[in-house]
Amino acid sequence: MNHEKKGITIAIIPARGGSKGIPGKNLKTLNNSPLIAHTIRSARRCKSIDKVIVTSDDDEILAVSRANGATAIKRPTELATDEAPTEPALEHCVKTLEVQGEKIDIIVLLQCTSPLRNDEDIENALTKFKDSGADSLLSVCKSHSFFWKCSPETGFASELYDYKNRPRRQDIEDEDRWYRENGAIYITKRDILMNEHNRLGGKIALYIMPEQFSLEIDTEFDFWLVETIMQHRGKFSFGSD
Repeated sequence: MNHEKKGITIAIIPARGGSKGIPGKNLKTLNNSPLIAHTIRSARRCKSIDKVIVTSDDDEILAVSRANGATAIKRPTELATDEAPTEPALEHCVKTLEVQGEKIDIIVLLQCTSPLRNDEDIENALTKFKDSGADSLLSVCKSHSFFWKCSPETGFASELYDYKNRPRRQDIEDEDRWYRENGAIYITKRDILMNEHNRLGGKIALYIMPEQFSLEIDTEFDFWLVETIMQHRGKFSFGSD
């Protein structure tokens, strides 16, 4: 009889204390709650997530996170600089929990700068991840833009599409459409993260979100725009394209 402990699915929310674009961003009030609280609550409502973790170097962020039901892990200072990537902080969380006896199978990275992503998005993304047999997944939105690039040598532009036969946006087939990484949801198997030191690897699946709910908060304008959408979200019918 196999008594091996079943691995759990954890959500990790990284939240440094320092923020150059918006000072105190992660605790700034958004629609009557601290920014970070929106992501914690969405993760806690997701039935497929067993534990919600916040990793931060900031004691006030950790206290607010605990008050909203998350497990708080103090991040070492060297993992909380402006230059520090996210992956080492994720690995630190995994190692901390494993020392405490947890067996982890799946890591869900949720950035609190994407508060328009809700528990239904997270649940659906996890279902897509498991059903597809993927090793990792990221959330994206369809891009309706026509992209160009400019040569640094000549200063002139070249197209990334056939501008002589410009298609109507509604006529672009899905297989020819570009997808933009929106930063809202990343899912990865534990061994991919710990062995490749990256949130993505192996077979990568996409979870498509509506463009209007794919906003990331980096500026005061973003903050205002996201709050406005939150306040009016129930008043409009938003499609997925």
